[in-house]
Amino acid sequence: MKPGKTGFTRIIAATGYSWQGLRAAYQHEAAFRQELFLAVLLVPLAFWVGENGLESSVLIGSLFIVLIAEILNSAIEAVVDRFGHEHHELSGRAKDMGSAAVFLALLNVAISWLLIFFF
Repeated sequence: MKPGKTGFTRIIAATGYSWQGLRAAYQHEAAFRQELFLAVLLVPLAFWVGENGLESSVLIGSLFIVLIAEILNSAIEAVVDRFGHEHHELSGRAKDMGSAAVFLALLNVAISWLLIFFF
């Protein structure tokens, strides 16, 4: 085990790193900003559309999954780009799979909202 922060100090440091990651996603990723804007608009609507806490949590949770997927996709792209911009099959595959994760998360939002809204 590598030496480092432990206990509450580690939690504080981890929170700072997470905040840095959120700021970086917001500053450098247009897709994250767009999806965050969508979430800011839809979260209040989720409380109105959802008939109970479970439905509202599904609607809100689906939006958070998109944000999580977008951050992970951006992290994959950053690591791949760090090693160069020349085309490599594995690099392309990694980026495509990250993009597919975001697509599936967005599809999850659409299905969740449609099912709860119309049924």
